Amino acid sequence: MIEMKLPALGADMDEGKLLEWRVHPGQVVHKGDILAVVDTAKAALDVESWHDGTVAELLIEPGQTVPVGTLMARLLEPGETAPAHEPKPPAAPATAGRRPVSPAARRRAAELGVALDSLRGSGPDGVVTLRDVEQAAAGVAPARDRSVEIRRTIAAVMVRSKREVPHYYLSDDIPLAAATDWLREANAGRPVAARILMAALCLRAVARAAQRHPTMNGHFVDGAFRPSAVVNLGVAISLRGGGLLAPAIAGAESKTTAEIMQALADLVARARSGTLRREEVTDPTLTVSNLGDQGVRSVQPIIFAPQVAIIGFGLVSDRPWVLEGKLAVMPVVTATLAADHRVSDGHAGARFLAEIGANLQHPEAP
Repeated sequence: MIEMKLPALGADMDEGKLLEWRVHPGQVVHKGDILAVVDTAKAALDVESWHDGTVAELLIEPGQTVPVGTLMARLLEPGETAPAHEPKPPAAPATAGRRPVSPAARRRAAELGVALDSLRGSGPDGVVTLRDVEQAAAGVAPARDRSVEIRRTIAAVMVRSKREVPHYYLSDDIPLAAATDWLREANAGRPVAARILMAALCLRAVARAAQRHPTMNGHFVDGAFRPSAVVNLGVAISLRGGGLLAPAIAGAESKTTAEIMQALADLVARARSGTLRREEVTDPTLTVSNLGDQGVRSVQPIIFAPQVAIIGFGLVSDRPWVLEGKLAVMPVVTATLAADHRVSDGHAGARFLAEIGANLQHPEAP
């Protein structure tokens, strides 16, 4: 018998709400099939099967909010038959004399000075959740507004990142005359909806550079750096109702600029409609934040831990530039790297930034 438990669909996820089952008892499923859709504080995400099998029973109902690790369903392994009277799992009783509290909620309560005995848990069997603790600390009633939940999640992640990750910052001004000329030619025969934006060129330049600078691409977990063989490039996307997501373009290092543009447009649309896939939220190995369309000249971003680096791009604007000993005017963008000093140093960061700039001078490169 295969037990399917609610997975952590993000490093900061404490619980999830089942929106719908995509399977029914008796249905044969394969590894990678979508079993359920779960609502987190960030988005509605698909939960996939990690095994081949047959659905034996579904143990929670749509609308239920349960902590990470809760048993949601059982699958029969290929060739296995169900017992004649498979008993339902008993509800987990509260430990005598101790209020049931999720681990994340207990840690957060200690940080905020919240007395756990004063809280009424909203989780199954009265479990006190992370949301219960943060709502108690803020002195507000339970919030149903997704934008509020997202903002709280972002705040928690960013506070933890700034507290635990030793950031260092480097910036460079990158001339974009060659990139602008290339875009003009590449878009000449394209309909408006299919045109490539400068953002796609910047993303490709970062992905190509990250492939050659592995200390910028991966995760710092359990006291050690784990580099990634592929560049799953996270893109910071603002949501219409407020908040921010940074889903990934998978394997960005192997994509053309046009393919990255297509993937970017698709991610933005699905992030804002709440239909991202689990791996797009959990798998980024490096993130880019582009705030040029907001008119800011430079961005000093915060790393999305456990990632170890993030690049911020500002506004592309015409600036004075010395070219071959002569003063000229050309489009320039300021790129800023925030990196984890436990994994890399300023020398490595400077080389990474320099390669991003060099890539943007040759946008036609394969």
